[in-house]
Amino acid sequence: MQAYYPELVAPVRWIGRREFDFARHIVVMGIVNRTPNSGLDPNRSMEVGEAVARAEQALREGAEWIDVGGRAFRSDQPPLSAAEEIDRVVPVIRGIRELGDVVISVDTHLPEVAEASHKAGADLINDTHGLRSPGMAELIAETGMSVVITHSLGGPGEKVERPAYGDVVSEVAAFLRQRADYAVGSGIDPEKIIIDPGHDLNKNTQHSNALTRRLREITAIGYPTLVACSNKHFIRESLGAQRGADELRIGTIAANTMCVYQGARIVRVHDVAGNVAAMSTAERVLGLTER
Repeated sequence: MQAYYPELVAPVRWIGRREFDFARHIVVMGIVNRTPNSGLDPNRSMEVGEAVARAEQALREGAEWIDVGGRAFRSDQPPLSAAEEIDRVVPVIRGIRELGDVVISVDTHLPEVAEASHKAGADLINDTHGLRSPGMAELIAETGMSVVITHSLGGPGEKVERPAYGDVVSEVAAFLRQRADYAVGSGIDPEKIIIDPGHDLNKNTQHSNALTRRLREITAIGYPTLVACSNKHFIRESLGAQRGADELRIGTIAANTMCVYQGARIVRVHDVAGNVAAMSTAERVLGLTER
């Protein structure tokens, strides 16, 4: 397998208060969840102070970007209103904003939450519903925020029984192209768009492994690609490991390394220190710092 260096839309761009060159650098995004039911995150906390402290630790470990979440993607959860989600994420965003010029994204698919998060200091929306919620694209265009457009079939909280694809990679790529075109048509600057194939979001292990193996078909779309493989089921099942096992940390690093070898430039992780070391090594092996 040869390394792949995609031609990117605006590889050098500002997100919030920071400039990134995605042709030469791999960004590590630290996850901070204020959710009681995230099955992937050993660091989740409903205490605002603990969540902000987790972000501060991630920054010390080398994260340049913090992703704040107040709603799990899983379908087996009680209903959560926009107001409740705002109450979860906004105090954390405000606390992290006080830490400096770190990029802050909020993992939400609701425009009401996106607007409140923007006012609290968030720079970017990480939308696992792919801009399908009415008004979301228009809000992002109006505020000038950046956006991660993520593939999923049903979106957060929606149950999808036995997700099926003819060719998962081709179908995910087609979805991301279509939603990126929709974003641009809605007034979002192409330089504000990032894409994510949505590992494990309405996908089984075979689907997620195929996306990892053929990720260059996603990165070839041309927008910087984010991958969110950390601790996910496809890694657990591939390893035969239990949730919370240390093997998942190692498996995550392996999956992320395969993805950046094929052009991914942002990795969303729970284990910041390990992935910072791995991605720094990958940058040098790939020769990114010399480009």
